[in-house]
Amino acid sequence: MSAIRLVACNDIKRQFAQPFAWILLALTTALLAWQFLIALDAYLRIAPKLGAVPNSQGATDLIAIPLVRSLSGLLMLLVPLATMQTLAGERRAHTLPLLLAAGIGNLRIVLGKFIGAFVLVAAVVLIAVCMPLMLEFGTALDLARLAAATFGLLLLAASLTAIGIACSAWTAHPALAAAAALIIGSLLAMIDMGARYQGIDNALINWLSLSTHLEPFFLGLVASIDIVYFLLVTTLALLFAARRLDSLRTRG
Repeated sequence: MSAIRLVACNDIKRQFAQPFAWILLALTTALLAWQFLIALDAYLRIAPKLGAVPNSQGATDLIAIPLVRSLSGLLMLLVPLATMQTLAGERRAHTLPLLLAAGIGNLRIVLGKFIGAFVLVAAVVLIAVCMPLMLEFGTALDLARLAAATFGLLLLAASLTAIGIACSAWTAHPALAAAAALIIGSLLAMIDMGARYQGIDNALINWLSLSTHLEPFFLGLVASIDIVYFLLVTTLALLFAARRLDSLRTRG
């Protein structure tokens, strides 16, 4: 456990010692803040009319959930950028053999890299959630639904981070790792859309889609099958990365 913590802490320090992580956080925060303010302005314009409509939508439906849903799409691009250097950067800098020779173990290295990258991604999610959460001081938010959406978003972020780690393990080129992670993540997200377009519903291909299991969280529904799906994707991707490190260790 100490080895995992050591690898994770080293990656976290290295990330935040470089401008890339701060630029990524700043640009993402600025983009989400712009969307949040536009949604808030639109909501304030129609709020007087909503009061006269029975069972009308509130700030949760019109501001909070759309912002969180927008971030889910943005994570498809952000996470590959955050993970592309994890193992590919080590190989490019020729420091991976030293890490493999430290006697830490392949899976522990992968878990440490995963935690180090996930901290940055989770920070983006929490910053985004804090924006609509501030509306609680002036209006009534559905905090349970917002919590469910945040939990689902963190599960999605974990799965995408694990996929990014796996892609980074299979190449020494960070840009190629980012491109591969982006393609795989986008494919898993859109596979359900393509299946429904062909008239396929409630089939295995629909179940394999990230969006199929993410959408219930936005509706406030937390189901064990959706949690298991994201944990399964995360675990398989991390085991895949560990297997790749094992082959690199064997080849020397």
